[in-house]
Amino acid sequence: MNTLILGIGNLLWADEGFGVRAVERLDALYRFDDGVTLMDGGTQGLYLAPFVQACDLLVVFDAIDYGLEPGTLKTLEGDQVPKFMGAKKMSLHQTGFQEVLAMAEMLGEYPKELLLVGVQPEQIEDYGGSLRPLTRSRIEPAIERALEWLAERGIHAERRSQPLPPEQALAGAELRIERYERFRPAPEAACRVGDDRVIRDPDFHIEYKPHPLDPERAIACDVDHRGKY
Repeated sequence: MNTLILGIGNLLWADEGFGVRAVERLDALYRFDDGVTLMDGGTQGLYLAPFVQACDLLVVFDAIDYGLEPGTLKTLEGDQVPKFMGAKKMSLHQTGFQEVLAMAEMLGEYPKELLLVGVQPEQIEDYGGSLRPLTRSRIEPAIERALEWLAERGIHAERRSQPLPPEQALAGAELRIERYERFRPAPEAACRVGDDRVIRDPDFHIEYKPHPLDPERAIACDVDHRGKY
């Protein structure tokens, strides 16, 4: 039985990186038998399709807008997962992953069982930011929930005697959370929520320039051809 444990999200937007950090921590603390793959899915979207189609059991870690209190952990299974990810999207990576699941179902290669372990984020509008302490504190409980679910299906993890060294991290040593936080530029050097310095620059000018249309050369286009062809 092939099992895929996947963390998705964007490390550059604070709590949106929860899924990646969770699977990274899981890999650092536990080892699995052959047949279990741990993957940093990041924001790869449709590129994850072959991996999802090849697995029997799928566990996904992600930051999800459940509409609950920040830091709340919630798990969903089976058909609930794509429906919920499609209902409240916080990021394009969730749209992409919903399409991955839809493609797998369409091709008849959908995982037999599917678990989503999600956390309600506290902050995602912080470019270059790391996980908030509240969200970071939910990584270990999220891992425990996933391990319990897997154990019920005969998939067991062995805790490592020592965590993996940084150079063996899923995302690589350069993106490990301690280094990421230590070398983050100050707000004065790297704006957190969008940089308006360009707009305020006196040399920056926007001029409305509508493109002239020649009525004689206009092309009619029928976009509603249902039932016509």
